[in-house]
Amino acid sequence: MPRLSFRRTSLAIALAGLSATASAQQITMMTGPQGGVWVPLGGALKAMWEKAVPGLSITATPGAGIANIRGVDEGKAQIGFGNSSTSVDGINGAPPYPKKVTKVCQMANVYPQYFQVVALKSAGVKSFADVKGKALVTQPKGNTAELLTAQMLQVNGLNYQSLSKANFQASYTDAVSMLKDGHAQVFTLGTTAPASSVMDLASAREVDLVAVDDKTMAAIKKLNAGYNRLIIKAGTYPKQDKDVPVVGYATHLVVSCDLPEETVYTMVKTMAANISTMAAVNKAIEGLTPKEMAVDVGVPLHKGALKFYKEVGAL
Repeated sequence: MPRLSFRRTSLAIALAGLSATASAQQITMMTGPQGGVWVPLGGALKAMWEKAVPGLSITATPGAGIANIRGVDEGKAQIGFGNSSTSVDGINGAPPYPKKVTKVCQMANVYPQYFQVVALKSAGVKSFADVKGKALVTQPKGNTAELLTAQMLQVNGLNYQSLSKANFQASYTDAVSMLKDGHAQVFTLGTTAPASSVMDLASAREVDLVAVDDKTMAAIKKLNAGYNRLIIKAGTYPKQDKDVPVVGYATHLVVSCDLPEETVYTMVKTMAANISTMAAVNKAIEGLTPKEMAVDVGVPLHKGALKFYKEVGAL
């Protein structure tokens, strides 16, 4: 009897161990550059998701829009922030992706993004064409804003060689330091408005927010239908006395298509129940609804997300 009892106990322990292993989920989430909003928003999501899903453990790492989509597709991460326009490029296998991404599913739209071209007032940059001959800093190749910067130059008959210098800086904070120190005159980034990095720069230097002209907007939209004109309202930044039209797109969250349905369902449901928590990190999320989260951006919905959106009548 003692031997039988010992065997039963051993079996129970082994089964408990297997159960614990099965329920534990170690996953990686790719966010954005240091100084951008994706990093703190990723931190807020990590906290709420780990609380809502038993055994879930998330490691958040820096990333960038295009790199994140590739990261999820290649299995380097299971969750990533993306930009709708370049995510669709990945689904279609369009440049800068070397091939179609096939393992990436849509989780939720989160908020609009603004492609911002910020120039030192002393540089006299009033249009995208005026960037010629200037020193510019943007994000590393693989970032959505860098791709848009190259496209902005392209449709104005320019390229990186048309600049006095092109800098590719992973950190918004370091990019701002370059402008403060006079090592760059123009800063391009894709993020929410107001962006803390631009606020930081505007508090130290006189700057201009460069508007997108109709010709450039039409040419950019022809390159990718996912781009739209958005407005950064007057007063968003210090001494900004008028509305500024810019190129816009949507920030969204993607997941690996093979993540468990119930896990993704619970994650999306948790997001919908905690809009105020996310909006505390980024005001642009205020008022987000399940219907907006579920809008089709050209990336297939994960079955767990689909289950939630159908359940609440968002689809």
